Amino acid sequence: MIPNRVGESSGPVFGESDLGGVDNDMTLVNGGEAIGQRIFVHGRVLGFDGKPVPHTLVEAWQANAAGRYRHKNDSWPAPLDPHFNGVARTLTDKDGHYHFYTVMPGNYPWGNHHNAWRPAHIHFSLYGRQFTERLVTQMYFPNDPLFFQDPIYNAVPKGARERMIAAFDYDETRENFALGYKFDIVLRGRNATPFE
Repeated sequence: MIPNRVGESSGPVFGESDLGGVDNDMTLVNGGEAIGQRIFVHGRVLGFDGKPVPHTLVEAWQANAAGRYRHKNDSWPAPLDPHFNGVARTLTDKDGHYHFYTVMPGNYPWGNHHNAWRPAHIHFSLYGRQFTERLVTQMYFPNDPLFFQDPIYNAVPKGARERMIAAFDYDETRENFALGYKFDIVLRGRNATPFE
């Protein structure tokens, strides 16, 4: 076994200087406006004890309003939006808060079973203090009519599914700009947010 040396890090170390001013906004690309209903997604990252987890890297990615991901392996023929990049990242503040601007993701078909469509969702990846401390989950939206046939959502025990659903948050809606959704993420314990 190789001993750790003082100053070594077992993973990436991110700080405010590693993030750009609009890294948490998926809608500001190529000088135009993304197509779709703008949303403001916010929440807190909490430990098993309910205490905030500060300075955690939170990454998010999603399909655009038409249900298309920007990566080359997405074969769904929905249009790409040149003003939407579909990825964002930010650090939680000292109280564990994070936020993103994006658009409501579209549904898309996938070949898991006959006439299979994914509910609207946003993927989240959180990194802790070490590279091995990572949570990957999905955030869903209230009352999606496609929950009944989604194997990822239904693989989670019924009592835990609500921890994957954002709450509409009128108080955080940005007037004449974006609807608000709150999604708190609990990293461990009985009330942990389910892994993807």
